[in-house]
Formats: sequence, C-alpha cells, structure tokens
Amino acid sequence: MTVAARKTWMAFLRKLIALTLVLAVLENHEVGARFVVEKSSITVLSPASLSSKYDGAIANFGIPDYGGYMVGSVVYPEKGSNGCEAFEGDKPFKSDFSRPTFLLLDRGDCYFALKAWNGQQAGAAAVLVADSVNEPLITMDSPEESTDSDGYVEKIGIPSALIEKSFGDSLKQALKKGEDVSVRIDWTESVPHPDERVEYEFWTNSNDECGIRCDEQMNFVQSFKGHAQILEKGGYTLFTPHYITWYCPQAFILSSQCKSQCINHGRYCAPDPEQDFGMGYQGKDVVFENLRQLCVHRVANESNRSWVWWDYVTDFHIRCSMKEKKYSKECAEDVLKSLDLPIEKIRKCIGEPEADVENQVLKTEQELQVGQGSRGDVTILPTLVINNVQYRGKLERTSVLKAICSGFKETSDPLICLSGDIETNECAENNGGCWQDLKSNITACKDTFRGRVCECPVIKGVEYRGDGYTSCEERSGSKFSWFVAFLVLAAVAAAGVAGYIFYKYRLRSYMDSEIMAIMSQYMPLDSQHNNQVQTDAEPLRQSAEMGSKGDSASVKASMQEDHANASRAYADPFDSPAPNKVQEKVIYITPFFYVQRHNYWHVNGV
Repeated sequence: MTVAARKTWMAFLRKLIALTLVLAVLENHEVGARFVVEKSSITVLSPASLSSKYDGAIANFGIPDYGGYMVGSVVYPEKGSNGCEAFEGDKPFKSDFSRPTFLLLDRGDCYFALKAWNGQQAGAAAVLVADSVNEPLITMDSPEESTDSDGYVEKIGIPSALIEKSFGDSLKQALKKGEDVSVRIDWTESVPHPDERVEYEFWTNSNDECGIRCDEQMNFVQSFKGHAQILEKGGYTLFTPHYITWYCPQAFILSSQCKSQCINHGRYCAPDPEQDFGMGYQGKDVVFENLRQLCVHRVANESNRSWVWWDYVTDFHIRCSMKEKKYSKECAEDVLKSLDLPIEKIRKCIGEPEADVENQVLKTEQELQVGQGSRGDVTILPTLVINNVQYRGKLERTSVLKAICSGFKETSDPLICLSGDIETNECAENNGGCWQDLKSNITACKDTFRGRVCECPVIKGVEYRGDGYTSCEERSGSKFSWFVAFLVLAAVAAAGVAGYIFYKYRLRSYMDSEIMAIMSQYMPLDSQHNNQVQTDAEPLRQSAEMGSKGDSASVKASMQEDHANASRAYADPFDSPAPNKVQEKVIYITPFFYVQRHNYWHVNGV
C-alpha cells in the first residue's frame, strides 16, 4: 500500500470511528435526540396576493440581526441565479431607493456560504436561498475550511436564510410578472426574552489544533471575555460552559483508537488533535483538560467567582498551547496558582481519569449534550445556546452580544447593551423613515441594537414632542421649568395670603373677647356708682327739704355755695373732688380698639 493510499485509509478510518462515537452517544440517549432548525419570520408586504408569513432557516454564518428586523425589495438575477460565481459590475444589486435589496438565489452547485459571499459583494443586504426540493428546512452551515485564499467565510457580514421551494417559486413568479416584491425578515422572536436575566451556554473544547473551528472559538473567548465578565458580575446573565464528549462502544474499548482518545475506560472521549493516533497529543489529553476547565468553573462558582473561567481559559491558551508543546497538567496548575484558585479542590473535582468508574461531571455533560425541551442536540462545535435556543451565525463579539441583549425583557437591558458598537445603522438610509428637520439638522431617528426607533429628541435643553414619524414640535425645556416654578411660587403666595387672613380673623376675635371682658368689668361699677349717687344724695335732699320748711334763706345760701364749688370743679377737673361730690367714669370704644377715659362731675343739688 502506497503512502498516499495509507493516508487516505487512515483518514477514512478516523471519520468512521468519529461517526461511530457520535451514533453511540445518540443511541445511548435515543429518546428525544434531534437537531432543531432555528428560524426567522419572513413576511411578504407586497404584492397583496402573497401577503402572509413564512419561515426561513437561519444560516450558521454571517450576522443575523437578532432582536431586530429588515425590510427590503426582493431581486432575482437573470444570470447566475445559483450565486456560485461573482456577479458582474460594481455592486449591481445595491439599492438606489430607501429599501435595501434582498437577493433571491437558487440552491445547489456550491456552498451556501459562497452564495452569501457573492451576494454581499454584489451589494445585497441579505440573501434568501430557495430550496430545490420539497422538504423540511435545514440549517445552512459553512465549510470547515474556506476554499478561497481570501477566507470569505469569516468576512460574511449579512444575514442569510433558506426558504421552502414553494415560497421561492411564488416569489419568482411575482417578479417575472414585473410586480414589486417587498418582504420583512424578522428576528425579534428568534431568541426568547421572558425576564431580566439571560441564561446562556457555550459548548467548546480546549483543543487548539483543530483548524478554523478551534481558532474561531478561541478568538471569540478572548474578545468576548470583557463583556461576559461585566454581565456576570452585574448579575445580568447566568453563564455555563460545556464540553462535548463521546463514549467508545463496547466493541472498540480495547482498540488503540479508544485507548488514545478516551479516559475512564472508554466512557469519555474526544477526537485526536492532529488526527494521527501515533504522534503528538492524544484525544484523552483534550478530555482531561476539558474536565479541568469544567471543574474550574464549578469551584469558582462556589465562591461566587464564576467569571474567573474566562480568565483561566484565555491564560491557558496563551501559556499552555499545543503549538508550543506546553499543553500539560503542570502548565495548567501554574495558571491556577496565578489566578488564586484552590488546586486541591479542583483535583478532587477531576477525580481519577484512569479508574474504571463514572465521572459525574463528564456524565452530566453527555446527558446535557442531548436536546431537551425546545433546544436540539448539540452537534456543531462550537455552539452557543441563549435562553435555550441555539445561536446561529458568525461567532463574533458584537453579533453575540447583540443576540444576548435581545434575550432581555424589553426595557430591562443593561447599559452594556446600549453601547454604540452594537447599534444598527438604519438611520443612514432615508433617515430610517423618521421625521427630520434638514435646516436644523435634527432627526428623530435613533439606532439601537434592536433596530432604529423614531423618537422626538431633546437638543440643548429644547424638547421636541410628536409621534417621531411625521412631526416633532419644539417645546422649550427652560420655559417649561419657569412655568413650573411660577406655579410653585403662586401656590406658596396663596397659602401665605390665606394664612394672613386667618391670622387677622383670629386676632380680631381675640381682641373682641378682651374688650368684652373689659366692658363686663366696668359696667357693674357704673351701676353701683349710680346707685351710690342716689343714696348719698338722699340725706342732702332730706336736709334741703327740712331747710325749706325751716328757713328759705339758709337754703338759698347753700345753693350759692354749691354753684361756686361746681364752678371750681369744672375749672379744674383733675383736682381731687370735694368730699360731697361723686366721681363717675365713662368708657368710650373707638374703631381702633383705643380706650378713652373721661372724668366729669355730678354736683349734688344741680
């Protein structure tokens, strides 16, 4: 057998063993094993004859607009409808109108990813691939390696979807008639968003020599680490890492392939990194490190430091890579020490890889690998699961962050989801269909990670009010503040006036009561004085009567004397009264609450 034939045979044997291991896992968990196709909603807006909702299978490359939607016009190329060759001209499908172009292509003859790449190069905003046979939708995946030296798979930045043959035929017929076909691709419900916390999983492995897939997942871990730790520390997310493992069927346990790829007597296995069982690192080395990384997360989570997993994985990749021949237990424990992680607890969690016993950590991983509920089996590596739904698209920092942010209940998004680097750019075309004032360069269009919104803005203290789509009227924020201040001052002044009136009323009532009290004290005195005048005058009258009977001359003399005394009394009213005179007091009340007092005299016999 030649060297080339031997290599071909070995490659075939490796693929056969790997397939056998996968089938063994699925057979061991035969109930509910399935692959779920994640979908977006496609609504035909025109023509009216096609107006309805259809499903589109989200491609596992490019960048789906999770949490948002796109509205565009469908175009079917006259030449090269399969999209396997680059289209002629400079972006021939770039839209000159407000709506972007969705390029409709036929399935077949080349990779799905190549169709999307050629469509993107031609100016399309999205690619719809019409199936060629009547069958259930499948997920379009990218090839393991780009056949083009350019590496086009990593450069695809537009969303793609596979649609059913019947739907594709209907679109083609409408376009053939010259009708305007516009559709809306909606990803708002592609990720559930039930509450204020997002739960997501990342299925990966510690192998860094498996080609483009390993490079993709490690680049993602390194770039997304900062976002992940912010979300985890703030309690916004619950993150759990997972690692795919297989088990070796009983018939192959004693084979060299199973011995080199498995631990715990064939129970937990991983593919050989170099795909060569006779040299380099073996699959069981990968399983052992996968187990250590699982235990790092478990032990760190017990001390409320679950985010340290991201630090360990990135540091291990830098310090202990396979390329530098440092992929070992000793290097791993050096990383653990530098991160202040308890090595003994992690060793206890790992257990004995050579023992013929079950490892509870890896056994749980095998059980979780099989689909549960609405989530399908995990068969693609790497796989991201957000709120129990598998993520589809490019494993890239901003696109993944946008997908995670779409899993939060609306209005509960953390600040990191409002950062500028994940905002859409829908306002750049036709102002997003929102209101704008060209003279003042003011617009109601605002890009967010969920898509554009039309809200009247606040510019330099000036608030605009309106629906944001057709009108926004200026409303001065300063005038409004002054108006509120005026209302407050008016209320305070009214309260002060009311208090003053109440105070004056109480004061007058109090003064009236005091005056009445004073009057009640003086009125009895006046009565007593009047009575006393009459009593005191009585003897004089009696004497006068007696005198008139006895001697009229003496009476006349007495009266003259009284007149003289009275003249002196009125001439000097402040002198002490004569003993035979009576003093009377009179009280006068004025409107100014002023009490005047006068003295005048009653003279006996006048």
